Amino acid sequence: MRKMEEVYSILAPKTLKAIVNLPASKSISNRALVLQALAHGRLPLGNLADCDDTMVIIKALQEDGEVIDIKAAGTAMRFLTAFYSTQPGMHILTGTERMKQRPISILVEGLRQLGAKIDYVEQEGYPPLQITGAQLQSKELTLPGDVSSQYISSLLMIGPTLPQGLTLKLTGKVTSLPYIDMTLKLMKDFGATAIRDNLQKPMTISVQAGSYQDISYIIENDWSAASYWYEIVALSQDPQAQISLPHLKRDSTQGDSKGADLFSRLGVQTDYTKEGICIYKHGKLPLRVDADFQEIPDLAQTFVVTCCMLDIPFRFTGLHTLRIKETDRISALINELHKLGYVLSAEGDNTLLWNGEKCQAEEAPVIATYDDHRMAMAFAPVSFKLPNITIEHPEVVSKSYPHFWDNLQQVGFVIMNH
Repeated sequence: MRKMEEVYSILAPKTLKAIVNLPASKSISNRALVLQALAHGRLPLGNLADCDDTMVIIKALQEDGEVIDIKAAGTAMRFLTAFYSTQPGMHILTGTERMKQRPISILVEGLRQLGAKIDYVEQEGYPPLQITGAQLQSKELTLPGDVSSQYISSLLMIGPTLPQGLTLKLTGKVTSLPYIDMTLKLMKDFGATAIRDNLQKPMTISVQAGSYQDISYIIENDWSAASYWYEIVALSQDPQAQISLPHLKRDSTQGDSKGADLFSRLGVQTDYTKEGICIYKHGKLPLRVDADFQEIPDLAQTFVVTCCMLDIPFRFTGLHTLRIKETDRISALINELHKLGYVLSAEGDNTLLWNGEKCQAEEAPVIATYDDHRMAMAFAPVSFKLPNITIEHPEVVSKSYPHFWDNLQQVGFVIMNH
């Protein structure tokens, strides 16, 4: 892989037709690693993601040191907090300064109710955490459904290790339900019995006590990463633009596969094949787009930037988790698109909208990435509309898609270092 520099300027290709091999799903990889560890497994996990977020989990599980630095990996912080609560010994989980600002008290309190021994090392309610392994006890837990699905998944995955299993009740509207279903699907693949009852109110998920099985498992490719290629096709000036993305499935457990339906509203058609998918323009664009991103929050940046570049006003809701991601993604989008001449506004923590209002764009905009991989990848395709757009700290893509810039070059983008 090419050496990363501080700033890239990007020039988009005139034509676009290629096959792109996406990274493996980090969401599936990270869950499979934790489940394999709970199974004390030795059989191989095939096509594991090689991104930062997955590598820190691999390193933590292999080395099992006392102090574990998960850097900027929120998934690792949540999953390993629950995992180490069930394991012998004492571990300190820490991360970047931003990680120390991301709340975790709801998960910690839930684990404490099960008997976990967790102390805050610095600020109450935030990492770093000191975790002393204990024999947890079965108990019914009730959580608000709009918390991070990673909290819920963390608790579910340790459920079978509890003496009588675990029952979770989720009140109100449930955020990112596809990620919870992904967790339940993987748990079943690894031999657990877990049932989500849709009829009860609040929603109830029951996990039976038992043990996980050691199995071989192949990770599918990443639908989140595919979203940037949908954006690239949508913004390409080539009416015949076409990208093939192998090893993606229509019936994927990844919630972000729903991005295909949303992008069909922005002029991008998806054909499903035995090999994967093929995406291309169908040419029909709406006058406006309204959408709820509660189940697919990681796609919000991609759609916000795409709509602005296509001059399609929008109102996007279900964004309340964006404030506590790698950065405050709502503020970051407002700031960076203002540089490009678009005036966006937020309504509380849940809604972002653009009514078509524009301002004077900067002559030579430089996009800040805020240590957020998705900011860099969502703004790179803007080069179709603004040749030589400049992006700071492009190396942040290693968090989820280490070969993103290489893949762009392979399809004809010109990337210049500064």
